Amino acid sequence: MSPIEKVLPPLTAGRNGLNALADLLDLGIRLYISKVFFLSGLTKIRDWDATLTLFQEEYHVPVLPPELAAFMGTAGELVLPVFLVIGLATRFAALGLTFVNIMAVVSYWYFLKTAEPALAQHVYWGVLILVVLLHGPGKLSLDAIVWKRIKKQD
Repeated sequence: MSPIEKVLPPLTAGRNGLNALADLLDLGIRLYISKVFFLSGLTKIRDWDATLTLFQEEYHVPVLPPELAAFMGTAGELVLPVFLVIGLATRFAALGLTFVNIMAVVSYWYFLKTAEPALAQHVYWGVLILVVLLHGPGKLSLDAIVWKRIKKQD
């Protein structure tokens, strides 16, 4: 048996183990990002009048009327995380949350530019969302099941 043949099985086993951990990491990122945005959406619907006041007086969303911005932002924070959790239309959901995150930074920029930790959170969330957007949902998702069935039909 050559040296390569001796080393190959442990390397393969290590690679397979790391791939399994990567699948768990993908799921963990999706769950974490979902929790952050979903809880924010729940906060907004708990007191809709306060939410509307915030969008009218503090959050300055460009172009959109405050009521529409509040509705769209809250809907995005409540619906898109559900898609992330189950891993269905995951990249679409990640793209939508990227937009929600960017709008939050743009509309609240005057505060965030002086509150470095708050801005850092948005950057952190943005990077994690980009991992999902660019890498995909991973094997522990409905998307993976759907794509596997589509490939079988080919």
